[in-house]
Order: sequence, then structure tokens, then C-alpha cells
Amino acid sequence: MIRLRPTLTAASIALMAGLPALAQSPAPAPDAPPPPAMMGHHGMHPHAAKLTVTGEASSSAEPDLAIITLGVSTEAETAAAAMSENSTRQKAVIDALQAEGVEARDIQTSGLNLSPKMEYNNGQAPKMVGYQAQNTVTVRVRDIAGLGGVLDKLVATGANEISGISFAREDMAEAQDKARADAVKDARRRAELMAEAAGLKLGNIRALSDSPISEGPRPMMAMRAEAKSDSAVPIAAGEVEVNARVSAVFDLLPLDAPDAPAPAN
Repeated sequence: MIRLRPTLTAASIALMAGLPALAQSPAPAPDAPPPPAMMGHHGMHPHAAKLTVTGEASSSAEPDLAIITLGVSTEAETAAAAMSENSTRQKAVIDALQAEGVEARDIQTSGLNLSPKMEYNNGQAPKMVGYQAQNTVTVRVRDIAGLGGVLDKLVATGANEISGISFAREDMAEAQDKARADAVKDARRRAELMAEAAGLKLGNIRALSDSPISEGPRPMMAMRAEAKSDSAVPIAAGEVEVNARVSAVFDLLPLDAPDAPAPAN
């Protein structure tokens, strides 16, 4: 009888040696949940939707300066006579201004004009009957309370044209700063309202810029001065208003998103 003796190859031995290790190796762990969304730089959500809004506000302050445009208009048969009379009366007006405490730096010539005066008759060619001279100055009056009396004196002295008066404040920085700060608050208020209406919540601010506003002309008073005045011209200075507008960009987040930390100072 022939007996068969089992033989083990080197490969079989190696395989058998590895069986205990395979039996003892743990089963692979289930897939771990993805890590929470990472915040971007300074707590920003890198993939958040963006909301751009505009905020506006205004601030008022009492004026401390009145700006008047006034002049002298004269007529004469010759150009030289018209200019001579005009110069005499305009000098009297400037002297009166300085007597009222208006400094020379606050008086500036803003217009000088000499033109022929024409007479137009129906059916006839225009006829020159003389010359008209006009000299206009712009004056800054810092004593608003006494402005009415100053105007009366100017008319009595020789000024016969007052084409405009406006009011201003020399230093509007404080009012401008307040308007800008209120405009930023208005931008955030609008953004929060829109985010809530969209079923989202507002994240951190991404960008903020100051948008210039074109200021319209201030209200002005025009009048033709009479030769005499019985009482001081009533003046109501009111308030000077400054406006501000800002543009802001915010993150828009889902309601269940973690709140972004406030940006570091």
C-alpha cells in the first residue's frame, strides 16, 4: 500500500500564517459624516449667498453762515458814465458791509457787465438809448441774527439787486458723520427685513462703501430791492441738511446654519 504524505508549499505556509491576523482584523468602520462647513477668513461663509443693500439717512444742523448775492445796476447815456456811477455806488455798498462787521475776505466780486440799452418800438428798428452797467458781489455774513438789518442798510446805500440768499454751516463734519452712521444702520435694517422675508438669516457684512449723493441747490430767495425799506427784512434761516448713502454687502445664510463669529478687531 502506498501512503500519501501531505506536503505544504511555502505559499500555503504563508497563507496559513496570515489567517489569524485576518481573523483578528476589525471590520471597516462605516463612513464618517462629513465635517461641518468651515468658516472662511474672518468668520465668513465662503459659499454663502450675497445680499447688496443701500442705506440712506440725513442729519440737520443750524446754519451759521448766510451767503448773499447782491449788486448795483446803473444806467447812463454813455458807457463811461454808467460805469462811473456804478463804481461809486458799489464802493458805498462795500463800505457799508465792512461797517457792519463783514470782513474783506468775505466779499468777492462775482460779476461785472456793461451792455448797451436798446429801445424797441413796434415796426421800427431797435434804437440804442444808453448803457447799463451791473456789478455783482457775493457776500458771506456770519451774523445771521443781524442779516435783516444788513440787507436794509445795503439797499439804502445803493444796492438795488439781490438775486439770491442761501444758508450754510462752515463745519458740517459732525452732521455728516452722524448721517453716515445712521445710513449704515438703515442698510442693516433693510438687509434684515429682506433676509427674514426670504426665509434666511443675515450673516456678516462683506463690503461697505460710501456712495456720494448729488446735493440739489439750496433754497434761495430772489428779490428786487426797493429804494426804501420801513423795517428789517424778515429772515428765516431754518436748518441745513446733509445726506448720506452707503452700499453694503451681507452674507445670506440658511436658518439652521451656525452663526458666523464677529470679525476680529
